Amino acid sequence: MKQLNWIKYLILLIGLFLSFAVFGQQAPVFTQYSSSYMLVNAGYAGLGKGICATGIARQQWVGFKDANGNSVAPKDFLISVDAPVQILGGGIGMSILQDQIGFENNIALQIAYSYHMNINAGIIGFGAGVNFTNRTIDFTKFNPVQSNDPALLNTKQGDMLTDANFGLFFKGNNNLYIGVSATNIFENKGKNLSTSGSAIYYRTDRTIYLSTGYSFSLPNHPKYNIAPSLLVQTDLASTQYNISTVVTYNNKFWGGMNYRFQESVGFLVGVLIDGVRVGYSYDLPTLPVGLAGSHEITVSYCFKIKTEKTKTSYKNTRYL
Repeated sequence: MKQLNWIKYLILLIGLFLSFAVFGQQAPVFTQYSSSYMLVNAGYAGLGKGICATGIARQQWVGFKDANGNSVAPKDFLISVDAPVQILGGGIGMSILQDQIGFENNIALQIAYSYHMNINAGIIGFGAGVNFTNRTIDFTKFNPVQSNDPALLNTKQGDMLTDANFGLFFKGNNNLYIGVSATNIFENKGKNLSTSGSAIYYRTDRTIYLSTGYSFSLPNHPKYNIAPSLLVQTDLASTQYNISTVVTYNNKFWGGMNYRFQESVGFLVGVLIDGVRVGYSYDLPTLPVGLAGSHEITVSYCFKIKTEKTKTSYKNTRYL
């Protein structure tokens, strides 16, 4: 009964949390999104088995160019590290993201702390963090329909923006997890970049995430593990739904599929080599606009933390 009560409270918190969201721009999304939880949910920090490092490289819509031949397809590079810290009662984490789309280049640094609370059903991480984003747009490469448009600048402009993140992540004893989080909560804006009297400024992108997943082994085939999962990402102006199922064999090889609603179908494969997890995914677009596919590579490794054994001294020479 206590386990059911905690799940009810967690669902209630999710509903209340989503009700405070407002509109914003869309953040990048990864097909292998289970490897990006440290980026999107501060509560995830330190819930792993040790010091975990992950790298993701994504090239979306390969070969997509504008009318002038400029490559404008989105490119994303992510590095994240997190670890449990017993003296702090939780864990810490850090993510560095480079997000390129068109003539815009964003480099973000996120630092997070998560307080861990053990309950009968599992463990809950309550996380908060700070986000520093360096946003740059090269306006010289724009080709406006109307020349000398006062709404467009004619130089390369950048600004540093600061905002906050918040997240809850529940990791159950029965291989169930549920996470709810928001990045760039305050949607802060930077300085006015215009010198013509108009207001032109950068703004952080508030994004809400809901993630959940479960894994289980086949009763008569314990070497096969099945892990369905869901990620909902929204700014309340647009919403993306990702549904994945991954099948792992002997805790070493895996393959699966991801469906991104009204956008693409992704195919995932991976292998565990000497503790290093290497994954690859290919997205086949379902949009009727002739876009090319998207490639994504993930590499991760966890350094297990071992507690030093207390040294024992003996007076008897037998044990020297």
